[in-house]
Amino acid sequence: MAETRTIQELYEHAIPSVVSVYVTTETGGQRGGAGSGFVVEDGYVLTNQHVVGDTDYVELRFHDGQWRTGEVVGDDPYTDLAVVAVDDLPEDAVALPVAEANPDPGERVAAIGNPMGLDGTITVGYVSGTNRSSPTGTGFTIPETVQTDAAVNPGNSGGPLLRLDGTVVGVNRAKGGDNIGFAIAPVIVNRVVPALIDEGVFRPAYLNVRTVDVSPTVAEANRLDEPTGVLIVDVGDAAAETGLRGCDRVVRVRGRDVPTGGDVVVGIDGEPVRSTEELTSHLLTSADPGDSVSLTLLRDGTERAESVTLRERPVPGSRPRWGDRRRGRSDERNEGRRDAERGPDPRDRRRGPPDRRGGQHGHRRRDPRDGRRRHRGLAN
Repeated sequence: MAETRTIQELYEHAIPSVVSVYVTTETGGQRGGAGSGFVVEDGYVLTNQHVVGDTDYVELRFHDGQWRTGEVVGDDPYTDLAVVAVDDLPEDAVALPVAEANPDPGERVAAIGNPMGLDGTITVGYVSGTNRSSPTGTGFTIPETVQTDAAVNPGNSGGPLLRLDGTVVGVNRAKGGDNIGFAIAPVIVNRVVPALIDEGVFRPAYLNVRTVDVSPTVAEANRLDEPTGVLIVDVGDAAAETGLRGCDRVVRVRGRDVPTGGDVVVGIDGEPVRSTEELTSHLLTSADPGDSVSLTLLRDGTERAESVTLRERPVPGSRPRWGDRRRGRSDERNEGRRDAERGPDPRDRRRGPPDRRGGQHGHRRRDPRDGRRRHRGLAN
């Protein structure tokens, strides 16, 4: 049975490992608000990507007033996670363990962070729900999101959501309303953070389709027996390669235009798919670009299997090419020009002046895990 602590004991145990994160300008002034973070591994602090933005360095303030400058060595806008490398952590700033599985609704939890600039604040509540979807500015959602009624306010972003035994069960991200806060789930953290530390980037898998959940109205319009699964509304520029079919017409049901004619995904690799949340979760936590997955589809009322090779999600800010069925054509002629106009991948932190020591693009820093020099440049 896991060790439990009082709230006070939990606070005293965890607070040395929680930091306030400040983004500064070139002149040393603070830019925008502050966020939170915590030591996730020896020499590394975890926070939100939206806290660090596009900066390379941040200032970290520990509970005892000590300051450190950290270098952002990896970030992922799709999951809103970022890793900051820190030399010479305070002695009591040890890594907080991250749970292997997501928490259950009803578990007692506490959020620690820097809300509204108030360092070292703890709020207490419960896990209100799990398997939520949290929107991002990339056009994709973060699956498996943990909902809590512990107060999560601006400045809490990036701080830990903790069980009473001191295990991290979420990375606080957003306030959804009164008594509603959201945190990135541990299964996502465990999947993404090692890649950010080792490579500086996480490469999520991508089906290259647009979907909607099969609601009762969608099921009726598509003549489905039950409202379950995910309807493929449109497919990307590789439609001929995937073999997937998007919708090609619209049916009006009770005053609402409903897309019809597309494949309905009801399973992936033998696991049921009842919603976009489940499909997105599988792609993010169990698949990599280049993998071949087996989709169970309903097409024209008949179940069939389709093998699809996954792609890597597009660069944030770019738009995948959808066939423009309204005009009866696709926009393939612009494909080459799109790649030329896209410019540098904003995820690639190698871009910038050459490293003075080795003439290589990227960050070089001492890896506290093995004492060797590791190249922190991103291959994108």
